[in-house]
Amino acid sequence: MGLEVGAIIEGKVTGITKFGAFVELEGRKVGLVHISEISNVFVKEINDHVQEGQTVKVKILNVGNNGKVELSIKQASENSAPKQNFHSPREMSKNRNIAPANSFEDMMTKFKKLSDEKLSDFKKKSEPKRGKSSHKNNV
Repeated sequence: MGLEVGAIIEGKVTGITKFGAFVELEGRKVGLVHISEISNVFVKEINDHVQEGQTVKVKILNVGNNGKVELSIKQASENSAPKQNFHSPREMSKNRNIAPANSFEDMMTKFKKLSDEKLSDFKKKSEPKRGKSSHKNNV
């Protein structure tokens, strides 16, 4: 049986590299789940999300003419998970019951405070000590 693009099937993780995970599918075919297709969150270490020997659900994204199979764990779980209702900022402002976790103003205030602290620390470290000059006086 051939692999059908868009199908969601189970496979076994057979290898992990820094760029993705290899998954063995039916018929001893092996496909690659690229690091960007592991999870909806940022993936720094693939081992934090999957381990060798683990059985995972994958979606077949592409089967190349050369036999390479592109897979996605992220998209397989998106299809099986119930859809969440996402609201646009306009809808959120209409309905005050749904507020963003951090408003833009809050984020900017925190950024400015942190930036000011770092700049102050930098200035303290870069200013010469009293009584010592970093330049020679050639008078």
